[in-house]
Amino acid sequence: MKVLILIAGVFIGMGLGYLLALKFNADKEISLESIDSKVMQRADTKRNSGNWGVMDIYTSGASTYGTENMFTAITNVLPGESVHPAHRHAEEEFLLVTKGTGVWSLEGKNFEANTGDLLYAAPWKMHGIVNTASDTMTFAVLKWNNKGIASPPEPDGNHGQ
Repeated sequence: MKVLILIAGVFIGMGLGYLLALKFNADKEISLESIDSKVMQRADTKRNSGNWGVMDIYTSGASTYGTENMFTAITNVLPGESVHPAHRHAEEEFLLVTKGTGVWSLEGKNFEANTGDLLYAAPWKMHGIVNTASDTMTFAVLKWNNKGIASPPEPDGNHGQ
C-alpha cells in the first residue's frame, strides 16, 4: 500500500511540475506532443545489463504533454553493486526501492535505503544508490525535464558518471 501511495505521489508531482510550467511560462507555447497512452509490458522493454545487474527501460528520451527527455525503468541490482557511481544531471529524478535494501548517496551524505523508500534528486544534485544487502535490490526510476521550464544552469565541477 505504501508503494502505491509513493508512486501516486510521483505522478502528482509530475503534474504539479507541468502546472508550474503553465503558470510561470504562460507566454511560451507548450507542445502537445506525447507518447501514446498505453500499457507498457515489461516483456517489451529494452534490456540493459552489466556486472551490476539488469535494467528494463520503458522509456528513454520520451516526451509527454508536460515532460521532455523522460526516462523510466525498473532496475535489479546485484548484492554489493550499483548501476553507476553517484552522479548529477539536469533532469529531475525519483528512485523508488521496491525490493531490498541499500544506501542512498545524496549530496555527499549517506542514508539507509529500504523497500518503499523514495529518493527525489533535484537538477544537478549528486545522488546514487548501492545495494548493500545479500539479495538483489529492485528500484524504479523516473527522470525528466519539464516542458516550458529551463533547467538550472550546469554547475562547475565533477558530475560523476
